[in-house]
Amino acid sequence: MNNEQNKPKISQEERYFLEGPHSRWSELRFIFKVMREFIRGYRKLHFVGPSVTVFGSARFQEDHPYYIQAREVGKELVKLGFNVMTGGGPGIMEAANRGAKDAGGGSIGCNIILPFEQTPNPYLDRWVNMDLFFVRKVLLSKYSYAFVVMPGGFGTLDEFFESLTLIQTEKVEKFPVVLMGKEYHKHLYDHIQYMIQEETISPKDVELFLFTDSIEEAMAHIEKHAIEGFGLTKKKVFKPISLLGEKKMSKRI
Repeated sequence: MNNEQNKPKISQEERYFLEGPHSRWSELRFIFKVMREFIRGYRKLHFVGPSVTVFGSARFQEDHPYYIQAREVGKELVKLGFNVMTGGGPGIMEAANRGAKDAGGGSIGCNIILPFEQTPNPYLDRWVNMDLFFVRKVLLSKYSYAFVVMPGGFGTLDEFFESLTLIQTEKVEKFPVVLMGKEYHKHLYDHIQYMIQEETISPKDVELFLFTDSIEEAMAHIEKHAIEGFGLTKKKVFKPISLLGEKKMSKRI
């Protein structure tokens, strides 16, 4: 894959929309764009099967310990029977998708169109390019039964806390969330403890995620709370309709 050739054109519509009120026509046009992005995402991802989303920085190179760890995470998730879903870009995302491919599993990306860093990585079986962040976050949540949060920046933390907020407020089921990297996230974890102390969250809220360095512990947590918790072996499988141009991602899924 040639990343430069496959890099989509960056749109300024979301930025324009968020600047404040505009004409009724431009607001309506943006709503239709949101609908198109959702429909395109649904069509791409509807038949991929149970997945786990891995979040993390786009900036780590393949010789970095966190990249190596994320690649192992991808492999182990496939061994549990999941596809690996990421934001589709480089760094941790690439590593997790690469690990999925190493293990012969499904590798999926919801790629956000940005002016830097973000192009679809070469280890994806299926991906969809998104222009709107909030649509992308919905898709990453909608098709996942667990979330693994690796070291990352603002975007990774945004995804971590949004997942916890959705679970805390019971907007979604209690899917397992794993925060990996005790050294990297130690100050974040300390702040969460401080939030408990200040009573801005409840003591039980810290139970909404597992904080660990152990891939083995992370997989056991996901197996218990996602596979056993949701009975995935009994999950209904949707069949594609060929007349609509729908296809399964692979025989395995």
